[in-house]
Amino acid sequence: MYSKNVPSGFPTNFLWGGATAANQVEGAWNIDSKGISTAEVVKRATSRKNFTLNEVTKQSLKEAIADSSTSTYPKRRGIDFYHHYEEDIKLFAEMGFKAYRLSIAWSRIFPNGDENEPNEKGLLFYDHVFEACKKYGIEPVVTISHYEMPLGLTLKNNGWAARKTITEFTKFTKVLFERYKGQVKYWLTFNEINAAVWGFNGTGALDEELPIEQKMQLRYQSLHHQFIASALAVLQCHEIDPEAKIGSMLARMQTYPKTPAPNDVRAAQLQDQLNLFFTDVQVRGEYPRFMNRYFYENGIELDFAADDEETLKQGKVDFLSFSYYMSTVTSDADDITKSTGNFALGETNPYLASSEWGWQIDPVGLRVSLNELWDRYQVPLFIVENGLGAIDELTSDKKIHDDYRIDYLRKHLVEMKEAIKDGVELLGYTSWGPIDLISASTSEMSKRYGFIYVDQDDDGNGSLERIRKDSFYWFKEVIATNGEKL
Repeated sequence: MYSKNVPSGFPTNFLWGGATAANQVEGAWNIDSKGISTAEVVKRATSRKNFTLNEVTKQSLKEAIADSSTSTYPKRRGIDFYHHYEEDIKLFAEMGFKAYRLSIAWSRIFPNGDENEPNEKGLLFYDHVFEACKKYGIEPVVTISHYEMPLGLTLKNNGWAARKTITEFTKFTKVLFERYKGQVKYWLTFNEINAAVWGFNGTGALDEELPIEQKMQLRYQSLHHQFIASALAVLQCHEIDPEAKIGSMLARMQTYPKTPAPNDVRAAQLQDQLNLFFTDVQVRGEYPRFMNRYFYENGIELDFAADDEETLKQGKVDFLSFSYYMSTVTSDADDITKSTGNFALGETNPYLASSEWGWQIDPVGLRVSLNELWDRYQVPLFIVENGLGAIDELTSDKKIHDDYRIDYLRKHLVEMKEAIKDGVELLGYTSWGPIDLISASTSEMSKRYGFIYVDQDDDGNGSLERIRKDSFYWFKEVIATNGEKL
């Protein structure tokens, strides 16, 4: 009879921590020779019910370049991590973080994207950040491109729509791998790489004037260029720092069929395929066959260079990281009630509760995703984003009682532990985000995720004081007990 020990809990070397993005925390958008990024020309949403990034057009881009304000463009101010990084990392260490996922602002290193030499002041900033992490025994997990690129590459190349942007990216990555060899063990190439099919946020390419067919052509071609850039970065990393590991990052959209009707099951399967297509390319090293029909039926013809297929095969990632916030429901019906989420649209699931922003809360779906991703790829998995955006109330004695956040996270950690018992190899968990930051979608502060409250409102008013929430102390105990006490 076959018998083998079942894991009882999280591995002893599990990477507990939190995740942020440069364009949502750093601020300091125009000092120390930093160039403007594509994230810093996206206007603040006028309504909390606007769940997607405001569209960037040629006209809005002109307005953004002419406008130096941070009120219209809050990602320019962030939470001033640029000047508070020592304090913030010390707070992460107080919670017991084993890992901190952050991103590097490309335009801080190459302000316009096409310079021959990097900006030393930008590199020095990350030197200091990594030194602070090392001081507290925190492992940096670094995203190379997190929803931003130098705006100069949009103006010059139309972002990732141009193949020559690959050259600028690999120049950037080479600098990073050489500079931070031995300091960074875990790298991610593109944050939520599937964002490329949603437009400017992922591609840095303006396409508002194109009909839908041409938009999709441009976005998938841009994505192909990112696939090649990612594969080349993997090869660079392995050559420059053989001890480092480099992974992909997916916005995981777990999809359920609305009913057992075969057409609904097929609709859910298709959505799942379209979500996992991205990791198929990056983990398996080739385009899956099911995309042939999708491209054909949508009039998409990708331009491959002669060696692209071999590059993808050689540049497969070492591990798969992903974000998970919610699941979706789909069917082949037209008259459906939609729920919204992290760039995801699906039918409302009557069995799930929703956050204040309409994101449906499904901890079991995380276990389902972990099992499906492990079964499909058999490479180590890493949950690098998961969290609850909510309106936090600061009491008169400067306390934040966020039991709702603790409840959300606890339920997801329970399912993670079950997935590990199922046999899933899980490297770590970095919650989004450990400290309040500017929202990616609406650029507001009111949508708070952190264990640490930042005294700043949607208009940028406040002292920027950092205040520990109840969840801070809860997560500290979770890490101290390696997930035994949830």
